[in-house]
Amino acid sequence: MHFYSLSLAVFFALFAFAGNSLLCRMALLHTAIDPSSFTFIRLLSGALVLAIIVLLRKQRFIGSGNWLSAFALFVYASAFSWSYIALDTGTGAFILFASVQICMLLIAFSKGDKFSLNQWLGFGLAVTGLSLLLSPSQVPSMLYAILMVFAGIAWAIYTIRGKSNNAPLLVTADNFLKSLPFGALLLLVTWQDISVPSDGVIYAIASGAITSGVGYTIWYLCLPHIKSSSAAVLQLSVPVIATLAGILLLDETMTSIMMIASVVIIAGILIALKQKKEHA
Repeated sequence: MHFYSLSLAVFFALFAFAGNSLLCRMALLHTAIDPSSFTFIRLLSGALVLAIIVLLRKQRFIGSGNWLSAFALFVYASAFSWSYIALDTGTGAFILFASVQICMLLIAFSKGDKFSLNQWLGFGLAVTGLSLLLSPSQVPSMLYAILMVFAGIAWAIYTIRGKSNNAPLLVTADNFLKSLPFGALLLLVTWQDISVPSDGVIYAIASGAITSGVGYTIWYLCLPHIKSSSAAVLQLSVPVIATLAGILLLDETMTSIMMIASVVIIAGILIALKQKKEHA
């Protein structure tokens, strides 16, 4: 892949990932759509787009995924949607990002990876930054922040379970498809609160089809051309992009605590990633 084409593709994918936070927050803030409907429509439109892309590539994806990964995907998507009832775009994105990275480090440690002193330092900084974001002054209700932490844990589990797959696009397409029964069950449980206004549906479709389906596809096409360490570092930009988008488009503000927490989280993850690369 040509350097400029690769750069443009990576740029789009990262903005797409950040766009998931922005679209969800916009939908729940400015429309009457409920979180369960947003989740199901996102998963459904993502499944359809990914299925079309895979079929156009003349590949077979049914059976590539598995139900446990699909459930982790569903937990991530549903907790993500519910948390954005109250969280600002940037706050939610940083809580999600920090939770994912901390959980992945803990899982690696539990599997026998030995942390260096600097890795422990990086891990400690990331936890400190997340703790600052979870302070009562940063979130209107701790419940929504905890839901985003659960979303991060679910996404970390989903990511780690998919690391051994050599066909991530096929697996993702099938997992999106397998997540739909869980999404439908959530709709049944919350049916009294269901609200699907057209503007909210548009946001949900955009999140599923474009920032999820197309975004994941482009990212997976780029990954073979990017070093794994570079890909991890590039993803540090996602919560930053989401925060700036929330400030510019939704008039959200960045408090001093959030600014400090964000810097501490990014610094901690960078230190941990750098040490992991050096010891690989």
